[in-house]
Amino acid sequence: MPPKQPSIFDLMNEESESQQQVDEEAERKQRRKELLEPTGVKELFKEGNIKINKFTCVGGQCKLCIKACPTNALYWGTGEVGVIEDLCVYCGACVLNCMVDDCIKVERTREDGKVERFSKPKDVIMLGQKKGVEKRLQRVTSILPDREAYCKKYVDKDIDLQC
Repeated sequence: MPPKQPSIFDLMNEESESQQQVDEEAERKQRRKELLEPTGVKELFKEGNIKINKFTCVGGQCKLCIKACPTNALYWGTGEVGVIEDLCVYCGACVLNCMVDDCIKVERTREDGKVERFSKPKDVIMLGQKKGVEKRLQRVTSILPDREAYCKKYVDKDIDLQC
């Protein structure tokens, strides 16, 4: 039995749904830009997600993550810490200041498409160090020649060096 051919109405409905999703995404980005502008915080990550474990959070006693948030995306709600997704820039300040490991989980996507996940202060620090190492390596390789070019230019042909 051949597959059923879609009707024109089905195709029109799919196109309108996809256009509506694009419009909603553009509206969301514009709203986010307007909300972040007064804070002076730059949006460094393409997209992300933040989750707070309500069972392990002791936010009522400490509220450290709320105080650390640079955009005021975290707030004290009805007995729990809440998140305003449009304000969160996924910087990790809340995770660094939280006194309970694995209480706040952040997942973010960098501009180059790499996904980072962390929920402990140690993870945030390691990600920062890794990014710093990558930047330093790029800087050094842009200044210094590669090994083969160095050997061709500076190593005497008569001396047997491991090039």
